Amino acid sequence: MTDKWFQDYKGLLIERREQGVLLITINRPEVLNATDAQLHNELSRVWLDVDADTQTRVVVVTGAGKAFSAGGDLEWISSMTQNYAGMKQAFKEAGDLVYGMTQCSKIIISAINGVAVGAGLAVALMADISIMAEEARITDGHVRLGVAAGDHANIIWPLLCGLAKAKYYLLTAEFIDGKTADQIGLVSKSVPLEELMDEAMRVALKISQGPVDATQWTKRALNLWINQAAPAFDASLAFEMLNFMGPDATEGVSALMERRDPDFGA
Repeated sequence: MTDKWFQDYKGLLIERREQGVLLITINRPEVLNATDAQLHNELSRVWLDVDADTQTRVVVVTGAGKAFSAGGDLEWISSMTQNYAGMKQAFKEAGDLVYGMTQCSKIIISAINGVAVGAGLAVALMADISIMAEEARITDGHVRLGVAAGDHANIIWPLLCGLAKAKYYLLTAEFIDGKTADQIGLVSKSVPLEELMDEAMRVALKISQGPVDATQWTKRALNLWINQAAPAFDASLAFEMLNFMGPDATEGVSALMERRDPDFGA
């Protein structure tokens, strides 16, 4: 059950499980767990609370219902176009999410149960261990929206699947299923959907019962590879936000809301 430590989170269902495992469920199933302003803020700051929580050793994060998180809420994204204040807030939170997960001492496991896009995909792939349903589909999707791939992709995709694959999938915004993501190294492993949560909890319990300092310090040392890519991430995030001040993002959001192909003036 959830205690008072995490009671102020509205878009996240946070439950304690056995052996120091904390289950975080992105909980807006009525909109496929799309990220609105409140959820984006919560995803950017929950890792500070997790890090400070002495009862937690391992986190499992998943999505309620059929999706992990189906991208940003279009009304919220639309509100950021040509909006310097809104863009600046999103810029800070996007950085806090990525750096918060990297710097959180607790081991984070993502159980990717369905479609994952945008900030939800950042959570899925910035996890220390990512377990994906074979049937699930992911895409970065930023270029489809008319903005640079800045949420998380530049800091982690080249490390996970190599620069050639990262460029291909980030520039085309093609969807990737769980089997393919596993094959190219973008996720730790894939399993059938019906086995996903059992496998995620099995791995979580195995780690939680191990030596705490050794696992946490192994994470800290391995993440030095990610830290080296921080300048590239900061640049990509800045380019994404710059795009929100231009015409392509306005057209990309309008096209998605109107369910039509965008016209980027090619």
